[in-house]
Amino acid sequence: MTFELLAAAGEAAPQNSFGFMEAMEQGGIIAWSILAVLVIMSVGSFYILFTKLLEQRKVMSQYKAVRTNFWKANSLRDGATKLDKNSAWRQLVDDAILAEDQHAKMTDKLEAHDWMHGSLARSEDTINSKLAGGLPFLATVGATAPFVGLLGTVIGIYRALINIGIAGSASIDKVAGPVGEALIMTAIGLLVAVPAVFAYNWLQGRNKRIAEMLGAFTTDLLAYINSNGTVKPAALTATSTQQAAKAARTAPAGATTTTTTTVKK
Repeated sequence: MTFELLAAAGEAAPQNSFGFMEAMEQGGIIAWSILAVLVIMSVGSFYILFTKLLEQRKVMSQYKAVRTNFWKANSLRDGATKLDKNSAWRQLVDDAILAEDQHAKMTDKLEAHDWMHGSLARSEDTINSKLAGGLPFLATVGATAPFVGLLGTVIGIYRALINIGIAGSASIDKVAGPVGEALIMTAIGLLVAVPAVFAYNWLQGRNKRIAEMLGAFTTDLLAYINSNGTVKPAALTATSTQQAAKAARTAPAGATTTTTTTVKK
């Protein structure tokens, strides 16, 4: 008897005609177009988030080889063979070797330090620009997605007012669809924008840490070249590298770390 009453109540209950699909169907091509733009923004944001995260993790993990193996080599060329061929660190070393060779061929006696510093600065900027690729899209999505959703909101409210004017009365069946569409677009716009903003700030912070690592490595390369290989950082073991990385992550903002150097006599 209970099941029969529930079944009868379900059949007697009015069907919901104000769901998401109904609201989108009432919105027509404009509503679907705005939704498609927001979906593309969301998919693009998450794609950039995961690809840049993997790229950053790769660069950070390759830094361990720099600290544990590279500085044990007898020369830059020997050290370069210990680094991954397509890594950012290998690019800096290769550019340093190239700049050193180019300076030796110059007829104009430009200061070696100035030439090396400029060459490594350009190489470092190239790497940082590559790491920052895609982040402007995240910033654009975070700034514009709410307004794209707001466009759907404005259009939905406009359609609701048109329906009221045509019907001559503000009955719920005339305004529920357009108003529901308007609220849905606002919510979707915010759902797209908020993750993009969080991803942008997070990736920017990680890129800043990588830029600091690249800058420190560039300084070490300059010191090594200008001293003819007598000044270089002490090679760390894998354990000490992990401890140093952990200390860097837990260090308060603005704190600086020191690099130990060894001088061959």
